[in-house]
Amino acid sequence: MRKPRLLPEKGCIAIIDFGSQYTQLIARRIRDLGVFSIILSWESSYQELLGLSPSGIILSGGPSSILEEQSPSIDKKIFEIGVPILGICYGYQWIASCFGGKVEKGGKGEYGRSSLSIIKNSALFEGLPAHFTVWNSHGDRVSILPKDFEVIAFTADEPHAAACNFKKNIYGLQFHPEVTHTEHGDKILANFLFEICHAEANWNLGSFIEESIEEIRQKVGKERVILGISGGVDSSVTAALVHKAVGERLYPLFVDTGLLRQNEAETIIKLLQQSLGLKIHLFDASQQFLDRLKNVADPERKRKIIGNLFIRVFEKAAQDIGEAKFLAQGTLYPDIIESAGSGRKGAALIKSHHNVGGLPKKIPFKLIEPLRYLFKDEVRKVGTLLGLPHELLYRHPFPGPGLAVRCLAPIKEQNLRILRQADAIVIEEIKKAGFYEKIWQAFAVLLPVRSVGVMGDKRTYEYTVAIRAVESVDGMTADWVKLPPELLSTISNKIINEVEGVNRVVYDISSKPPATIEWE
Repeated sequence: MRKPRLLPEKGCIAIIDFGSQYTQLIARRIRDLGVFSIILSWESSYQELLGLSPSGIILSGGPSSILEEQSPSIDKKIFEIGVPILGICYGYQWIASCFGGKVEKGGKGEYGRSSLSIIKNSALFEGLPAHFTVWNSHGDRVSILPKDFEVIAFTADEPHAAACNFKKNIYGLQFHPEVTHTEHGDKILANFLFEICHAEANWNLGSFIEESIEEIRQKVGKERVILGISGGVDSSVTAALVHKAVGERLYPLFVDTGLLRQNEAETIIKLLQQSLGLKIHLFDASQQFLDRLKNVADPERKRKIIGNLFIRVFEKAAQDIGEAKFLAQGTLYPDIIESAGSGRKGAALIKSHHNVGGLPKKIPFKLIEPLRYLFKDEVRKVGTLLGLPHELLYRHPFPGPGLAVRCLAPIKEQNLRILRQADAIVIEEIKKAGFYEKIWQAFAVLLPVRSVGVMGDKRTYEYTVAIRAVESVDGMTADWVKLPPELLSTISNKIINEVEGVNRVVYDISSKPPATIEWE
């Protein structure tokens, strides 16, 4: 991660990344608390870590098992630095194994919520209730604590859910304090930062904006920048940042892929021109995308096709509007970590994103991705600081590949029509009921499942539509929303009665993890 010019010489929090999806989320939570954090790979040298003069060290979770041969491990000399250390999940298990404890595969994994009970006072849990809910995601467990480590909290399934070596100021947590579904997670991290590490709060998004604009100016020089703009929060904030940096040398391009929601192109172009004062260049490539996606069902193939075609479209657009050497994208960190695109050894691929893992290896542009280390709620804060309108900043997220990853049935115009109409009904009714801004995201999914129904005394054999509505803060974890039965009934009735080709509607009640928010 780039070090900001205003980075304090001392006092940052060093995060050792063992490949967890949540590593950057840990960094983000720490930045929210006003402390700068730096992420280092577990393969980083001891000298590199020592050179940062950190106030504390956090060891992340990861997809590996400490029981595997050649599992990730960092130089054990980190324990000699003399600063507080917090291990989370895999990081805790690694600490336990280093000091002679025993880690074993649990009889069953522990995923999702559980109740934590504090049994010993510690600075880490200072000011917290004796019992609260935490979020787990692990299969291994610390079965025997090392010498000089004490249990400070437990859950029903984990007798050593939290432990501490008070002599060495080393803490271990089996749960994830960084995710929003852990109650008091921010307080736990704040206790570690300020009560244990005595760190200073000196990081803010205002300085991020200043540094990003200056970095873009230095990188671009007098060249032109082409920007793929979708009307979503990410690309809009990216447009505002790049526009402040290079002015009229920014060329925003709206590509109609044929995979957009109902009336999307007209609505977004008008909104962006009014709010940002940008001239939006519309490029209709819908037939190209639909032709390439015909009969493609595999989600990874879809994303790769869309990523490659986007670049080809941008090459053509760049020729039409004048030579551009840079391509700006609204890539966020969740895109990167789900694509394992950050180069983190040991990170698991979940899915490619068209503007990360779906890009061809060779592209004719240099990339500008000023938001690549931010999460959605941070991006909205940046957008607010830049003066973007509320209506633009609080639109529900829409995936770059568009309806292609919400249409699990074959990609063809008839099925996209069904999905557009169903999705429009979902959004319309949720807005009417006053839920739109209370939830993170809501949408319809067209399933490749047909079932028998009866309509007007006649047998039907039509598609199934799934409704997805989730609440989240950052997109890294999410819970399904318990929408009122009356609202779900209204949505279901309208879809079945008004959308030709659908005779069944279901509601998705899975959380993330283990599911993802999007179906593909």
